[in-house]
Parts: sequence; structure tokens; C-alpha cells
Amino acid sequence: MDSFVAILETVNGLVWGSADSLIGAIDYPPILLLLLGTGLYLTVRLGFMPIFKIPYAFGQLFRGGHQKEEGDVSPFGALMTALSSTIGTGNIAGVAVAIAIGGPGAVFWMWMTALVGMASKYCEGVLAVKFREVDEDGRHVGGPMYYIKNGMGSKWIWLGGLFAGFGILAAWGTGASIQANSIADALNDTYGITPWLTGVVLALGAGAVILGGITRIAAVAEKLVPAMAISYLLAGLIVVGINAPEVPNAFMRIITNAFGFKEASTGITIGLLLIAMQKGVARGIFSNEAGQGSAPIAHAAARNKDPVNQGIVAMLGTFIDTIVVCSITAFVILTAGIIPEACEPFVRPDLIMLPEGMGCETGAPLTVMAFEKALPGIGSHIVAIGLAIFGFTTILGWSYYGERCCEYLFGVKSIFVFKISWIVVVFGGACVLMLEEGGAVTDVVSLFWLVADTLTGLMAAPNLIALLVLSPLVAAMTKAYFDKEKANKAE
Repeated sequence: MDSFVAILETVNGLVWGSADSLIGAIDYPPILLLLLGTGLYLTVRLGFMPIFKIPYAFGQLFRGGHQKEEGDVSPFGALMTALSSTIGTGNIAGVAVAIAIGGPGAVFWMWMTALVGMASKYCEGVLAVKFREVDEDGRHVGGPMYYIKNGMGSKWIWLGGLFAGFGILAAWGTGASIQANSIADALNDTYGITPWLTGVVLALGAGAVILGGITRIAAVAEKLVPAMAISYLLAGLIVVGINAPEVPNAFMRIITNAFGFKEASTGITIGLLLIAMQKGVARGIFSNEAGQGSAPIAHAAARNKDPVNQGIVAMLGTFIDTIVVCSITAFVILTAGIIPEACEPFVRPDLIMLPEGMGCETGAPLTVMAFEKALPGIGSHIVAIGLAIFGFTTILGWSYYGERCCEYLFGVKSIFVFKISWIVVVFGGACVLMLEEGGAVTDVVSLFWLVADTLTGLMAAPNLIALLVLSPLVAAMTKAYFDKEKANKAE
């Protein structure tokens, strides 16, 4: 087991980089550079269109007229399904990690990562609809494996298969076991609910939804995702309102720290700049999944005949996840004034996906402290309920991603078997806590996070290659779309 963990840690270090930044080692691994570099390249290639067209994108999101177009769910439903998997525990725990380890400046680099990540998510949405297929059951299926096969040619089919394989494994890890475990942990700590009971409820709830396919998942996501996001935003805004005098100082700390300025000092510290950049970029990408290749699987099912139009809708996922939701968590923490008192060795590496020894409380406990300081007796409930609902919707979204990857590799008949396996893994992920408490398993949750984190990074590589290869096609389609828009307005 020790050798297996050592191999995993080595691979994870190559994928996401080590967590030794505070003791001198700053590294930017290939996947992280490829994710950020692809986003930057696509942003420039598209003439910064994803950034300039944010208001236009919101207008298209609520535009009608898609009911009779080919597809399985509305464009809004496709976006909510994609958001169900991205708005999750990373928005609560991941932001706290970035701030506690990388400093307030990490928030700035999360914003920058989101802005360039919108271009990656836009291209994913365009290609998903452009190269989607209709399977033998009449479902519209797509995603990286399909635009690799249909867009790059038959000689690249192996790359699509590689993505699908990593996608199934990442779905079981990131989407099923980890989310169920996080929910069970939050409910057990806050309300004393035994993990096996949480596992039963989650398994039954997930089964009732995912057995109905994408239409039922989208129907639930259309209601649950906006409700949970708005509720969390309102709670966060209340806390920020209570701490309003600290907001200007929070902005100042974000900007100065982002560029390597120490607080109360005019000197630039390169190490501080690099730490803030590394943690902000890594956590931003982990939260919004831009370039990872999961979201286009949902957007391929949209009732939208225009690939560019769906891409425009798709890019809003990154904006909403990071610029809106993650920012609320960041300002709740930064205006609370709790980071100095929170700096003590943390003991729950499974919550933050980093090894012990950084010397500062972080992850979900830091977010709980921030809410509790402004809303005593209420803050812990906000975070616990938020983690539970966010985690459940992530279970639903990732079940669809894994299902499509499974169908791509093994055919339609494998779907039911995958759904059953999903329900079993959800239950097992929650019950692992009981094994840990009984001493039967050592650091198993940390191992879960390590496996999930590694596989999530590995599935991004084939997708990023496809985005770069097919970027000329996306640029040409984008130009034709907006040229047509201008011509219509001129008439």
C-alpha cells in the first residue's frame, strides 16, 4: 500500500505540482501550464470575445425558441447540469485553501484564471454541439471523446478513448466517493448523523434522479442549482455586509498580495507573488473545470442547433462559478479578520487535498470560522448545508459525465451497469468514515482525494490537445457567427 501511495503522490506531483511552496519549492507542472496556457491562447485567438461578450451571453441564456431544435434539454438546463458539477465543495473549501496557503493575492489569480478559462469553456461548448452524435436510444451525446473522433480523425480515436477511460475513473472518484464522503463528514460533524444513514439517503436520492437520464438530471439541476447558489450568495452577502468596513481593505490586500507586495511594506517579494499565483491558478482551475473536458458532455445534449450560440452559453459556467460564487467565499473570509487566529497546524488534509505541515488552518474549517464570526450559531449550519447540497448536485452532474464516457467505450448496454455501480460507490464513499473512526482504514479519505485529484488532471490532457488542434475551426465559426449577427442588425 505504501508503494502504491508513493506512486500516486509522484504522479499527482507531475500533474498538479507539489505543495512545498511555503518551504521554498515553486513548481508549475505541465498540466497546470497547459490548462492556463491553452486558455490564454484561445482568449487571444478569439480576440478576447469571451470577456467582452459576457452581457450578450446572459441575454442568450434566457433566449427562447429552442423548444423544437434537436437535443434533449434546454440550453439553460445544459448549463445548470454543467454547473451542478462545478459549483461544489471547491467553492467553499477550495477558496479557503487558496487564501490560507497562497495569501489574499490568490483570489486575484483565481479571477484571472476564470477570465481566460471562459475561452476554453466556450470552445468546449462549440465543439460539443458541432461534433455530437445521436446514439441508438435517440440521445444526443458528445464531449471531448466525440470531437476528438469526429473532428480530429480516426487516427486520434485512441486519444478519445484515453479521455473516456480517465473520465470514468475520475467520475467514480471526484463525483461519487469524494462528494458523498464530504457530505457525510459535514453532516456527522455538525448534526451527528451517522455516515451510513447519509449514504443510504444519498444513494436513494441519486438513484431516483440518475436512473431517469439527462432529462431528469437537468430538471433537478434547473431548480436546485440556482436555488442553492442564490441562497449561498445571499448568506455570503449578509456576512460581507456585516463586515462592510473591511471590504476596501480586503480589495487592497488582494491586489497588493497578488503582485508580491508584503502587507505594510513597499517591497516586492517574488516568492509571495509565485505562491499567490500558483495557488490561485490551481484552485481556480479545480473549481471551474475550464479545459478539463467535463462540461461539454452536458452541453452536447442542449436543444440548440447553433454550436457557437451554445458555446457562448457554456462560457458563463466559468464566470458564475469563480467570479461570482468563489468571490463571495473569498470576501467572507477576508473581511472576517480570522486568518491570523486560524494559523495553527491543520489535521484534515482530506478536506483540502494538500499534505499536512503547512502550519495554517484551512479548507472548510476556515470558511466555517468566517461565517460563525459574523453569524454565531448560524454560520456552521450554512457551510454544512451548503456542502451537502453542493456535493449532491455534483454527484448528479458527474454521474452523467461518467455515463457518457462509459457508453463511448462499452456501448449503450453498459449504461445501466454503470448507474448501479454509481449508486454503490456513493453509498460506499459515505460509509468510509465509519471505517476510519473504527481504525480499520488509515488515511483512506486522503487517499481518495489523491486518486481523484490525479485522475481529474489526467483527463484534461486529451481535451486540451483537442482544443488546440481544433482552435482554427472554432475561430472561423465564431467569426462567421458574429458577422451574421452584424448583417442581421444592419438589415
